[in-house]
Amino acid sequence: MPITQTLARLAGSCALAAVLVAGLLFPLAGGFGFISNRAADAVDNVSAELVEGTVPAVSTMVDVNGAPIAWLYEQRRFEVPSDRISNNMKLAIVSIEDKRFADHEGVDWQGTLRAFMTNTSSGNVQQGASTLDQQYVKNFNLLVVAKTDAERRAAIETTPARKLREIRMALTLDRELSKDEILTRYLNLVPFGNGSYGIQDAAQTYFGVDAADLNVTQSAMLAGMVQSSSKLNPYNNVAGVTDRRNTVLDTLMQNIPNRAEEFRKAKAEPLGVLPQPKSLPRGCISANDKGFFCDYALQYLAEAGISREQVEKGGYTIKTTLDPALQESVKRSVTEAANPNLDNIAEVMSVVAPGQDAHPVLAMASSRTYGLNRDANETLLGQPYTMAGDGAGSIFKVFTTAAAMEKGLGTSAQLEVPGVYAARGMGYSNAPGCPADAWCVKNAGAYPGSMSVTDALATSPNTTFVKMIQDVGVPAAVDMAVRLGMRSYTQPGTSGHGNSSLADHIKDNNMGSFTLGPFAINPLELSNVAATLASSGKWCPPTPIREVIDRHGKVVPLTQQACEQVVDPGLANTLANAMSKDDISGTAAGAARAAGWAAPMSGKTGTTETHRSSAFLGFTNSLAAASYVYGDSPTPGEICSSPLRNCGGGDLYGGNEPARTWFNAIKPQLDRYSPPALPPLDDRYVRGAGNSQVPDVAGKSQGEATSMLSGAGFQVSATTSAGSQPKGTVMGSSPNGSAVPGSVITIYVSDGSVRVPTPTQAPPAPSAPTVPGLPQIPRLPPIPIPVPR
Repeated sequence: MPITQTLARLAGSCALAAVLVAGLLFPLAGGFGFISNRAADAVDNVSAELVEGTVPAVSTMVDVNGAPIAWLYEQRRFEVPSDRISNNMKLAIVSIEDKRFADHEGVDWQGTLRAFMTNTSSGNVQQGASTLDQQYVKNFNLLVVAKTDAERRAAIETTPARKLREIRMALTLDRELSKDEILTRYLNLVPFGNGSYGIQDAAQTYFGVDAADLNVTQSAMLAGMVQSSSKLNPYNNVAGVTDRRNTVLDTLMQNIPNRAEEFRKAKAEPLGVLPQPKSLPRGCISANDKGFFCDYALQYLAEAGISREQVEKGGYTIKTTLDPALQESVKRSVTEAANPNLDNIAEVMSVVAPGQDAHPVLAMASSRTYGLNRDANETLLGQPYTMAGDGAGSIFKVFTTAAAMEKGLGTSAQLEVPGVYAARGMGYSNAPGCPADAWCVKNAGAYPGSMSVTDALATSPNTTFVKMIQDVGVPAAVDMAVRLGMRSYTQPGTSGHGNSSLADHIKDNNMGSFTLGPFAINPLELSNVAATLASSGKWCPPTPIREVIDRHGKVVPLTQQACEQVVDPGLANTLANAMSKDDISGTAAGAARAAGWAAPMSGKTGTTETHRSSAFLGFTNSLAAASYVYGDSPTPGEICSSPLRNCGGGDLYGGNEPARTWFNAIKPQLDRYSPPALPPLDDRYVRGAGNSQVPDVAGKSQGEATSMLSGAGFQVSATTSAGSQPKGTVMGSSPNGSAVPGSVITIYVSDGSVRVPTPTQAPPAPSAPTVPGLPQIPRLPPIPIPVPR
């Protein structure tokens, strides 16, 4: 027999009672002050919300394969349509709670008249006579509408005024919705104890089945528990729950006599509940190694227009970009390099997919466990995506190089590599032998006197890039970093100097040290810098979200930043090629060999001066990532490598743990993505654009050389030194070949003081090593504080 016909058989006639009670109740309503305009408006507003019927439901966050990452909810409820609720359950709830449900119009006037007479004679509310409609109204007001404790108390107060409000809303509900809709909503709304709301979750909580598969015994138990889900708990009140279940079965025998024998047998069965209630983990805390990604996704959604509160009530399906296989590889690699229980030191790594329309975040991990146990070094801080550490070191030389290329430097240019460089106007080093108005920098190792841009990026001489940032200007390098992805640098308050942004602070103080990367970073943004370069200069926000589906199956629009072409594609592609030797002959070569890496890639290592943090940035055409080791305690110290630990004299470099982590995480996943390949070179950026060729001025007079260089668009600085050529003759220039247009070219002018020795005379000892093609340059006293790569 169809459920509608069965429900109708449970109903009785009540038309006469409806007339009688309507005549008695509504004249009294004015005495309660209920039908004031304000109260009526409030009831109408709630009625509209009630008819709409949106209730809190569980949102599910899933990975790219559809596997759950986390369940996010305020009330553990999964709404199901009528056809996914068993008829047994529908019959049981109607039989015990409202047997005339199919016949009345929202209010059981016959029962209400009886309750009204009893309550009037006693002076208080002793009987409720609530229909399912009225119970739905009461529960809706309590579980959905009420936001404060006072509102929740008002939703269940035992007063005639509340009863009258319920009656009016119940009548509205019955007028607007079908009986099946009301019954379905009721079963999806009400609490069933043990943190369970709605019939689908109740069926899973107690029996591990779906609501569609509930049998008679199970349905009768759940229908009985609605009376008091806190007291009728099958795990601590078996007798009470069994008695109540059997009461429900007794009503079913009375109301559906043709199934009486079936119901009678059900009374003899045990409750049959699971050994323990089947719960559901709540929130990102249950996402294990995906907890940091989960938190970032929620932050991203909040900025895109869906607040965390909306997520916890909305019943959304949040489809993310997380690749579980890549996530597992990244997590394994970072924890192999940095033990989760390691004091003071953490490593983070995120992988971003390049693209012209989006930069999906494929993996995000910290060596720390996402959790609440601080004694075990667990944390809930968003380490992979918040400003942290002492900086990425020489990775920032990439920004200076990109700015120089934009001004005309070609990657084929030969760059000067002085052993020591005194930069003026960019700070002070207070080092012995350094001019009072200069910042002196030396290299951490021996280098040839000049090298190509590609070799400089691979081997990372500090003096070369300090001179380069002096040539292009600090603002240009900082702006390039922001454009490529370091967007947090523009946020007010990030500099530690009031409301100034870090970018403005660096530019205002002309801090040439920017090229050596001594500032805190957002590690995810650094990974996205790699993705921008791998995307031919197209920046997109790093997104963890593919799409959000609401409870009705519709895609929810999100407010997201648009992608931007931040540098010329030819520049980005040529720079990617210039970064392609780090794993072959550069500072990451050892880590690459140890991992068995043999694919084309672009990379750059970086370490801060005090060895308190280091990083490796790398990318292929499919995967871009940065790994970052830093001190995550309030008082970080110097870090030593192999194994990672705090020590008195740090020796951590980007080519150690950071590079090893990157190669060990990415290599096992390469076959799952497009074959790695370097992008095409753009000859404009290989040769250099504009007036980037430095004229050969050797042998010219100082005036002629100055005129030639100025005419080519360069600034000129003259240094007089000992030479064998006639006084005033230019012996050479630095840099030579190609240089950044508008940069300073130093000419070395002979003072004519050196005489050609006779065969019996030995030449004087040079004051500094000579560089082929360049004049002898006086040596500056050594700087005692090295700036590591």
